Parts: sequence; structure tokens; C-alpha cells
Amino acid sequence: MLNPHAALPFSAAVHPDARPAARLTWDSREAGPDVAFVALPGETMHGNRFVDSALAAGAPFVLTDLDVPRAVRVPDAWAALKAWAQAERAKNGRVIGITGSAGKTTAKAYAAAALKAHFMPVYNTQPAIACFLIEFGASAGPLVVEMGIDRLGEMAELVELVRPDVGVVTAIGPAHLEQLGSIENIVREKGEILRGVRGLVGAQAAPFYKGTESYGFGDVKHAGQGLEVTPQGATFTFEGREVTLPLAARVQAEAAVLGLLLAREAGLDLEEAAARLSEVSVPGGRYRVHAGRFTVIDDAYNASPVAVSAALDALTGMPGPGRRISVLGRMLELGDTEQELHAQVGQEARAKADLTYGVGAFAAELGERAFATVPELTAALLAEVRDGDVVLIKASRGISFAPEKRAQEGVGLDVVVDALLEMRDRIQ
Repeated sequence: MLNPHAALPFSAAVHPDARPAARLTWDSREAGPDVAFVALPGETMHGNRFVDSALAAGAPFVLTDLDVPRAVRVPDAWAALKAWAQAERAKNGRVIGITGSAGKTTAKAYAAAALKAHFMPVYNTQPAIACFLIEFGASAGPLVVEMGIDRLGEMAELVELVRPDVGVVTAIGPAHLEQLGSIENIVREKGEILRGVRGLVGAQAAPFYKGTESYGFGDVKHAGQGLEVTPQGATFTFEGREVTLPLAARVQAEAAVLGLLLAREAGLDLEEAAARLSEVSVPGGRYRVHAGRFTVIDDAYNASPVAVSAALDALTGMPGPGRRISVLGRMLELGDTEQELHAQVGQEARAKADLTYGVGAFAAELGERAFATVPELTAALLAEVRDGDVVLIKASRGISFAPEKRAQEGVGLDVVVDALLEMRDRIQ
């Protein structure tokens, strides 16, 4: 429990009615009898605006600069939260930090399973990481922290907060170019996680970090062997031990190699670690294979050029009697080069898939069959798909989920996945 009346690593005026909490949140909608609320400044409004609603929901305390009931009152809530996170993190002897232009969430899930570790939930922002470290920093087991960035200098801030004992870069590619500017900047920024610690890089990222130990398949230092991918999943061996990953592809298998390597270095039994890896489940939209009369690959949560390329490789590698169909939407935050990058991705899709669909902005670049809106795309796709086909759905999700905005931007392709699955189940 997080006791606001215990010694805190920052100065605060603690209201006498403040109570211990099980965890912290920066999202007032999650506040409740066991969840305290941290009122942080945001891009458009301050968390202080939601303090009353958090208190009404029963939050045991609120970290804020306001003089309100159950307040842990501080001059700067973010500075206090950061100090608290760093103090709790210092109590843990093994923290794994994972970053990359693609595959962070997958690598986090597999590394955590292999290590029997606590791991970050979906969000990877600084407030989310701070709350996670406060909740689990003092736990006996290792921690796995996903560290995403979208601006220059942010990785250095994250490293200062997390202080990883092991730093991992999964992949490098054009992502968040509006703020990061160039591939060179991305390499340098993400490379901050490797400085002064045990560093590991995925096979795709290895050429960018000469001399850093690599993992995955092929010409890497720590390699899995005999990788085979089918619609049922991926199999390979690692140091003579067979690993089976249901409904997985190469990206998941590479993450599993990372997990097994970390487990071995932690002195854990690899047979048991491999068994845990076979039970990993990643959040929806992150390469979920739905097999049936036709197969749907739901990879619709997010997209960048390197991630789309990996997904297209997985699509191509799927055996079966039918066609390979790519359905691609806009990749966000690519800056001035976005049209060129969409065209490159579309060219790759045309080379690897039998049918290619594009939707929204840059639809014509992404696919031979181009549609302005998601409903138009969905109708055409449902009329086309046949038994035995394998359909890949991938795009960036936008910050707006209003139906008209989703249709306009070509984002939110989870609705296409739902429509395909509904039709498949209806005709079975």
C-alpha cells in the first residue's frame, strides 16, 4: 500500500483524512477507493480540474497543489511524482527498459513472461511509468518498462526516471518524424537507453548499433534456430530447447528469444520460461491471428514503416491455399516525408501481397484498390474475401475516434477486423 502518512521522498502537507492507496493514476476516470489521483499539467488542461471528481469517486488521496480534502499538497505534482518513482525504483535490483520504432509492446510482454516480472500496462508515457515504478518498484521481482518517445530529449528524461539495468532497442525506423526529424535522430535518441548499461538490440536494429549484442534470428549474437511460422503459430529452438508460440509470427518469436536470453542471464529455468512464453497474450490490435475459413491478422493498433514491413513479411510467410490480402491505412506523425514513405510501403505491399487495399489519406499509395473512407473499404473487402484467404489489417490509430474522423483519416481499422470476423463467423 502507498501510505501518504509514511516518510515521503518530497516535502508535502498531508491532509489528516488522506488514506493509503493500492496504486496511483493520472487519469481521474480510474480513481476510486483504492486508487489515488495525481493532478498533473496536460497539453490542454490541468489535472486539478478533475480533483473534485476523483475525490467524489473515493480516491484515498490526491497529489496536487490545491488545498482540498485528502490532499497530499505539494508545489509541483510532477516533480513530487518523479521523486517518489525514483525512490521506489532504487529499491529494485533489476529493471529492463525496452524501446524501439516497432515491437516494444510485444517485446515487453514476452520478456516479462520469461522473467516472471511485473511489466508496464498499455501506456508508456512518463506519468504512466512513474506510477508503475511507485506501485512495483519495491517488489522482489524484476520490472519490465516500455519506454516510448516522440520528441528530442525525451529518452534522456526517461532514462533518468527508470535507470534501467538492461536497455533494449527492438527496431529502428521512421516514426514520430514530425518531432524527431530524421532516422539519425531516432537512432541517437533511442540509443540513450543503451548507455552505460547492459545493451541488447533486435536483429533489425543491430546495423545501427555496431558493437552492441544482438538477438533474434540469423546473423546475431544470441540466435534462435529453425524458425517456422504457420497460421497456428511459430516454433523454434533456443539453446536446444523447443519453443512453441501459438498464433505468433517472426516478431513475436524474436521477442521470445529476448525473453529467454534475459531469463537465462537471470538464472531461471529455460524450460519453465519457454512454457510461460507459450501463454503470452498481447493487447488487441497487436498482431492477433484469427484463424478460420479465412484468416484475419489484426495488427490495427498502430503502424510505422518498419512495423508495416514486418507485418507484410508475416503475411507473406503464412502458408495456405488462398490469397494474401493487405489492408493498410495511414501511418501518422511521419512529417514532410509522409507521402514518400507511404508510397514505399505501398510498393512493398504490392510485391508481397496478392491484393492490396488502401484507405484514407494516401490510399492510392498504399494499395491498388483505394478507398476514401473505412465504410467504403469494408464493403468492398467483405464482397471480395474468400475461404482460404489471409487478410492483414494495419494502420495508425488517430487521437480522434469520432466515426466521421475515423473514416476521413483512415484510422481505427479495428472496425474492419470486427466486420470480417462477424462475416466469417456468420458463414461458418
